[in-house]
Amino acid sequence: MENARKSVFDGAAVSCVRGARWVFAGLDFTLSSGDALVLVGPNGSGKSSLLRLMAGLSAPSSGKILWDGADIGADRQSHGARAHYVGHATGVKPALTTAEDLTFWSTFRLRDDPDAERRALEHFGLTERASFPVRFLSSGQKRRLALARLLAAPAPLWLLDEPTVGLDVAGQSALESAIAEHRDGGGIVVLASHVAVALGGSEREIDLADYRASHADDAGDIWSEFGA
Repeated sequence: MENARKSVFDGAAVSCVRGARWVFAGLDFTLSSGDALVLVGPNGSGKSSLLRLMAGLSAPSSGKILWDGADIGADRQSHGARAHYVGHATGVKPALTTAEDLTFWSTFRLRDDPDAERRALEHFGLTERASFPVRFLSSGQKRRLALARLLAAPAPLWLLDEPTVGLDVAGQSALESAIAEHRDGGGIVVLASHVAVALGGSEREIDLADYRASHADDAGDIWSEFGA
């Protein structure tokens, strides 16, 4: 199984500056295979920013994020292959059918497995929509399709930003069971959601409001951190 090897995903003194403001500072976390972390905090507290840092899409203003002791910024391609980031946008392709869209993304991630794609469509209730053009799917079905990539192209680290948006009860149940199975296989999940999500076991929580820098509104202090 791809997620069977024990892995550690951690961050040390992670800080984020956006524009001329500190979003959060001095954040530490440690996650091992099978762990889940829930990010909470008011709008603007940095939940999406932290997920993007964890995905390697941007770099911390200070501190480090590590996978098995190695800085993820040192090899972004390898980290991209081990991480699934599902953000606010679904990223679906309107001109493709539902099945073609899933094949496109799994092939893009070098995980082309028709049987895995079939199981992913079935799990998220999209089998009967497999031949439908994506543009005819509802917003909830597009969200299910975006989440189906998690199963069609397995990766050990799932980073989920408000994944329940647009989902009905059945869709949220499908997501929760996928997360539980992923964790059972040794996968790691980090999730930000305003809706309670059952994660298939105990989870840790970080409130980003606890990491607001005391000088968050002082642009002079920000630039002094960089020697300006």
